[in-house]
Amino acid sequence: MLIGYMRVSPADDRQSVDLQRDALIAAGVDERDLHQDKASGARDDRPGLKACLADLRSGDCLVVWKLDRLGRSLPHLLSIIADLKGRGVAFRSLTEQMDTTTPHGELLFSIFGALAQYERALTRERVIAGLAAAKRRGKHVGRPPALDQEKIDQIIAALEAGASKAAVCRTFSVARSTLIDTLARAGWSGPTEKKVESSGKARAAA
Repeated sequence: MLIGYMRVSPADDRQSVDLQRDALIAAGVDERDLHQDKASGARDDRPGLKACLADLRSGDCLVVWKLDRLGRSLPHLLSIIADLKGRGVAFRSLTEQMDTTTPHGELLFSIFGALAQYERALTRERVIAGLAAAKRRGKHVGRPPALDQEKIDQIIAALEAGASKAAVCRTFSVARSTLIDTLARAGWSGPTEKKVESSGKARAAA
């Protein structure tokens, strides 16, 4: 059975599904088996697409007028088509003349998959390069610290003076897990040896 899906953007009132509907019906899709959305292609929560994918059964074929009517991006499109293939459902795009039931369509699908993988690799490479460049410029990378430097200095000073971590947590309204993570990032592992020694001598003299 042929199942059709149509989508137009809500941002353009001039858009109509009539062109897509006519093309899908001419391709053999029964009008009763058409699903549609008036939504941005970037949205995940498209009820028409959700209903369309749920209606498909093994042996069916999903037909769209154009590839960009279906996926919000190339990886998303490939994910949908791969899922359909795993369910035994074919896919056909009329404009690009892509049909996964033919050798030509299988080749296109493989090429698209390679391009998507290449795009992901480039994106990852750009992110890593950007983080490295930011780090070289001394910029903080990642989530902002939970405590500012002034408060960290005050906490460490209190701990060096002999305050317990529990007391510091209460005084500075800091969660214990946050305190431990902050101290680890600051490289503080305990009071300095000099203070520990003087404290030990004082206890011995007493």
